[in-house]
Amino acid sequence: MAALITVLAALAIRTWLVEPVTVASDSMAPTVPSGAVVFLYKPAAATGWIRNGVVIAFASPVDGRTAIKRVIAGEGQSVAIRDSELFVDKVAVPEPFIDHSRIDGTYFGPETVPAGCVFVLGDNRGVSIDSRDFGAVPLTAIQGTLLTGQK
Repeated sequence: MAALITVLAALAIRTWLVEPVTVASDSMAPTVPSGAVVFLYKPAAATGWIRNGVVIAFASPVDGRTAIKRVIAGEGQSVAIRDSELFVDKVAVPEPFIDHSRIDGTYFGPETVPAGCVFVLGDNRGVSIDSRDFGAVPLTAIQGTLLTGQK
């Protein structure tokens, strides 16, 4: 009986609370390198943990697999990149986790994030497929926040 309770408790934790995820790409390197195992906090979307700077996992609009990216802006905010520097609502955002020398000459936007969505970017901007490519991510697509690799 104790073994059954242990198994059920482990399943409940993995189903509703925390789930390990293996990172499949280097789009978040060096913050979260490819092959790393991270833990996904599932109730995050429902508890208001989704904010700028948080690393989230969501169903990729490209292929449906789990994607891991950093939230850059929320609904109603404007996003632009000028010569690799990120601007949210026309204010430069410090990003110490970005190697700007590798993405020099990058431009995007401005684009306003629609209601009920977030704008996400990979930390390894040179190889990341993110909201610049597939648009803003609906809050309903978010699977959780990472318990590691946070801002």
